[in-house]
Amino acid sequence: MVNLTPNPSYSLTLQIELPNQAGSLASVTQAIAKVGGSLGQISLIDRNLKISRRELTVDAASEEHAEQIVTAIKALPDIKVLEVSDRTFDLHRGGKIEIVSRFPLASQCELAMAYTPGVGRICEAIAHDSAQVFSLTIKSNTVAIVTDGSAVLGLGNLGPEAALPVMEGKAMLFKEFAGVDAFPICLATQDTDEIVETVKNIAPVFGGINLEDIAAPRCFEIERRLRQELNIPVFHDDQHGTAIVTLAALINALKLVGKPIEDVRIVINGAGAAGIAIARLLRQAGATDIWLCDSKGILSKTRTDLTPQKQEFAVEASGNLADALKDADVFLGVSVPGVVTPQMVRSMAKDPIVFAMANPIPEIQPELVKNDVAVMATGRSDYPNQINNVLAFPGVFRGALDCRAKTFTDHMYLEAAKAIASLVHCGNLDREHIIPSVFDPRVATAVSAAVQQAARQDGVARQ
Repeated sequence: MVNLTPNPSYSLTLQIELPNQAGSLASVTQAIAKVGGSLGQISLIDRNLKISRRELTVDAASEEHAEQIVTAIKALPDIKVLEVSDRTFDLHRGGKIEIVSRFPLASQCELAMAYTPGVGRICEAIAHDSAQVFSLTIKSNTVAIVTDGSAVLGLGNLGPEAALPVMEGKAMLFKEFAGVDAFPICLATQDTDEIVETVKNIAPVFGGINLEDIAAPRCFEIERRLRQELNIPVFHDDQHGTAIVTLAALINALKLVGKPIEDVRIVINGAGAAGIAIARLLRQAGATDIWLCDSKGILSKTRTDLTPQKQEFAVEASGNLADALKDADVFLGVSVPGVVTPQMVRSMAKDPIVFAMANPIPEIQPELVKNDVAVMATGRSDYPNQINNVLAFPGVFRGALDCRAKTFTDHMYLEAAKAIASLVHCGNLDREHIIPSVFDPRVATAVSAAVQQAARQDGVARQ
């Protein structure tokens, strides 16, 4: 395994005191570089004839690496480390979102309209015509982000409290990228019936439901039942957001290598929520030769341990991941770190496409196969071609809310993927640019428009 690249997830702020003489700061920067830290901003806090105080930001690759950096600085003579703080923890302190009023209450008459007695007229109007709840309340622009904490990121079953930082972050992304107000709902149950019933009971407030970090196979039933029983769109982002962005990236990667999706053999490692959803959407897009693998190998028709979702993609072949990758055109990893070797990649067909999307450590480090692949993508922001769900879900919900969709359809997902892919024009398409940046302001607008058009074509839009 090669050394991981320092990144902002393990970023430190250090305040140091050093002699006010030439070379002192250079010794600090050299010490950081020697242990592999990535130096960011340097600010002067104070200085006199004898000493100076400076603040430094440094990216590390892990908590252990961060400790090595601090230790290296402390070992320097005449250098004092006054304070060390973890910038990621600092960002999260106190939470990342808040509720604010859309307008100030500056007078008695405004209070009387916003609350009692004036608000009673609004209640009566909605009671008379329930559809007015969309125009007279927050419902038309509000999404519930619902989790049970059973599959938090790649960290496992951490429970609802530990899931809350992720849901807060999701709410930030909804607001920042699409102007959607979202609120985290972390449930203290992992019982399917209780989750379904709870979401049904809170649904009157929300225009859509985003399910998040709920383990498979339970997530499939929860989504299916909620879609049947609610008249607002329900979207499991770990499934469909991942699938949309993966398909968008694959559309452009296949353009680069000149292979039609109908002709390629695709291997997906990871047969949980994301892997199954990717396979289903790729099939909708025209893929015909898809092999899924789980921790026990290829989903073979000879196996007797497959869930109904896995049985859907069982094939005649059998064996392990290495067997599956021989002569494959595409590898899509939504699994665990380090399961793919350079030898496996070299056994693939000519011009292989490798999307190693396990986070934070991919199935194979890009550095190990940079000369062996036609296109490489990961889930990380510090490598080219980041496959990130934020390219999909804000625009998907923006479109669904704006046309008041009753549900989501596969057609809406397909059009969302095509819209994302279309933002990388042929003149800019290359092996390190198959997907737009998450900060491209066109993304949410393009996805929203595509989703609305598909919803109207499918007859699920109410306006």
